[in-house]
Amino acid sequence: MITSQRIIDAIDEQIGNEFAAMLQYTAIAAHFDAETLPELAAHFTRQAEEEKEHAHKFIKYVVDTGARVKIPAVAAPQGKFDTAEQAVQLSLDQEKKVTSQINALVHIAKEESDYTTDNFLQWFVQEQLEEVSSMSDLLNVVQRAGEGNLLRVEDYLARKGGGGRPRAGGVDNSL
Repeated sequence: MITSQRIIDAIDEQIGNEFAAMLQYTAIAAHFDAETLPELAAHFTRQAEEEKEHAHKFIKYVVDTGARVKIPAVAAPQGKFDTAEQAVQLSLDQEKKVTSQINALVHIAKEESDYTTDNFLQWFVQEQLEEVSSMSDLLNVVQRAGEGNLLRVEDYLARKGGGGRPRAGGVDNSL
């Protein structure tokens, strides 16, 4: 194994965090799908896929170090929201939390003088900057539109290039 058990244990925990984020985004997508807001549903479906990809990047890294992956159990996600703002706020809070988790992993890598892991984690550091910024922008748009004007949020997402993506259930009803 080319890294310490301390780092592997922390990455295993992060794998669980990434899968938990994936499930939360899937639940948010399903909520918006049920509310007949296909662009919001598609946006969060894509977010769920990104989180799954992140988990798989961590898994591959652990395997590449010669260690065994131990994926922890994750809690059930929140599935019901009173407002769109509540769902997007939860997403922004989650991205900020993941940023702290990634920063903690970088801190451990630096403490362990593990430059390989530190280098691997730098992609996630940049990714989190983009994720927090993007989710913050979406929250601002949702807040400006207001709950009664969520079709404006749908238009905003469609203009950003989210149109015609599969809905949360995996069925493309964009015809």
